[in-house]
This record gives sequence, C-alpha cells and structure tokens, in this order.
Amino acid sequence: MTVVVEEGDLIARVEGSAGVIRLNRPKAINAVTLEMFRDIEKALDRFEVDPAVSVILLEGAGERGLCAGGDIRALWESSKVDGDLGKILWREEYILNARIKKFPKPYVAFMDGIVMGGGVGLSAHASHRVVTDRTKLAMPEVGLGFFPDVGGTYLLAHAPGEIGTFFGLTGQTMNGPDAIHARFADAVVPAAKLPGLREALTKVPLRASAADVSKLINRFATGETAGPVAARQATIDVLFAFDRMEDIVAAFERDGSEFAQSTLKTLGEKSPRGMVVTLKLLRLARQSGSLEECLVREYRAALEVFRSDDFREGVRAAVIDKDRNPKWSPPRIEDVTPDMVAPYFAEIGADELKFN
Repeated sequence: MTVVVEEGDLIARVEGSAGVIRLNRPKAINAVTLEMFRDIEKALDRFEVDPAVSVILLEGAGERGLCAGGDIRALWESSKVDGDLGKILWREEYILNARIKKFPKPYVAFMDGIVMGGGVGLSAHASHRVVTDRTKLAMPEVGLGFFPDVGGTYLLAHAPGEIGTFFGLTGQTMNGPDAIHARFADAVVPAAKLPGLREALTKVPLRASAADVSKLINRFATGETAGPVAARQATIDVLFAFDRMEDIVAAFERDGSEFAQSTLKTLGEKSPRGMVVTLKLLRLARQSGSLEECLVREYRAALEVFRSDDFREGVRAAVIDKDRNPKWSPPRIEDVTPDMVAPYFAEIGADELKFN
C-alpha cells in the first residue's frame, strides 16, 4: 500500500489497483477545507500518472456521510472581515470540480449517507456515482442566502423536466433512487454491499475501461432508478415551468394542493434574493453546453454572494446561532430588483475563473 497524502483530514493511498481518496473529518461529516481540496489535487496528480492505478475511489470516513459540504463556518468568518477565503477556495474548488468531470481514469464516488454542497461537487461529476439506501443528497444553499454551486447549476439544469428546478429552489433531499432520476448518480448499491464493491474495485485489472467498472458496479446494484420525488414529476414540471419566481409562487398558490402548500412553506423560508439568482442561473445553465461555462458563471455569482448580508445572515441562522430564523434582505421575492441581481452576473475582469 502506497501512501500518497499523509493521514490527516484527507487520506490518499494506493490499495491494489485503486487510488483511494478518503475524506477524514468524520466529526464534521467530512466537511471539506481548502487544504483538503489541495490535497485531493495532489492525489489526483499522482494517481493520473501512476500506471498501477486503474481506478479512483472517493469515500468518506465514519457512518454519517460522504461530505456535508464545504467549511461554511470558515467562509462566514472570512466574509465578516472582508477576507479573501471565498475567492481563493471557490476558485480552487471549481477548477477541481471540472478536473473530476474530465478525469482520464474511471472515478468512482461512494455517495453514502449525507452528500451536500461541496460533497456533491467532488462526487456528482464523477464517471461512476454510487448511491445507497442511506443516501441523503441535497443542495440546500438557497437557505444560506447562496445558490447551488460546485457545478450544481449544470447538474440541476440537466435533470429531467423541472426536477432540478425543484431541488435547487427548495433544497429538498434526494434519496438514492431519486438521485439517479435527477441524473446526480448512476447506481444504487445497498450500504451493506459497499465493502464488497470496495474490495472488488481494488482488484480491477490494469487499464480497466469505464465500461468494465460499470459492469462491476452493476453486479452489486439494485437497479432502482426513481424515488418518491420522481413520482411527482408531472406536477413539478407544471408548477416550476416559469422563469420568474413570482410566477412560480403564483402557480403554487393557484394549485392549493397539500404538496403545493408544503412547497410554498419551504420556499417561504429561503432567501428571496438567493432564489431569484438561483432560478436565473438554472435557466442560463440549461442553455450551456459545458460544466466549465456554468462554473465560470457560478464563480462570478459566488464572489457577489460572499460580499452579501444575506450570506452572512443565512449562515448565522443555520450554522452559528442555529435559531433557524434568518432576516433576509430584501424579505420578499417581489422586492428583489433587477439592479440587485445584475452584479451576480457581471464580468469580473482579471478575477474570471480560468481552466488549464
């Protein structure tokens, strides 16, 4: 066994023919720090050129989940003092997301337990995405005065119908089968079978193809492809079909069903500005041909979010004070003006995100 990154918050080593990357902050549900992103880059550098490594395996330490997201507390603290952590972390994270999407060797992500935010960015762009009966996948950023980033706008915009709009605006959780329906994952493998699959992945032949790895995973998979949210596809497609938040809210108010009422309540808890920005990003992403194009747009918007009172207030209410009672600015969707939204989409000159 070859250790690539010394054991700490991230473990990277070669096991058999697999390059294993383990997020190793179980007490924080493996929330990812800037240093961890940098260590993942180093590991991928080594694994990419190592002829003995046939497949990459991403996994999380502990029983709670792959990754609960980025280190949001550190970002909040930097934002409060007009720091530059957001600018640095998101640049490196988004470049890593794009690299994962194009990685030349099969990259298998075990999306077991909680998978949110930055964890989605490390896993849902993989070539082989394995969810389980314990998977709880979500992009809840609108509840933090933010939007689904790490390429989330690309993933959500390419989900069938308006399923991605639903998940992006509500922050609702997907189970494993719904993650497959939403095109965030490829196969459901029972958590009890993950150790067996893991062992098999460390024994794949050298230069195994993506198809070979898919066949291996499918030997352990249940074949499930749709969960409870997928069953509401027709209703969701009608109610989320609009390009303005006011029109979406009006459609739900007209509908009046139990589902509509519960969804309205959920939307009412989110940042009005965050929802308006998210919806515009999703509609633009639907017309985008590449993940990189969406990441460039997300980076512009993220830098604006980092400067906003809504982000600091959203994180305060959800993570710091945990009173679940954010005071959004502005407090109503109808008060979000085009002038407020425009800076999120403006070009940023020398700070633009660029890929190698």
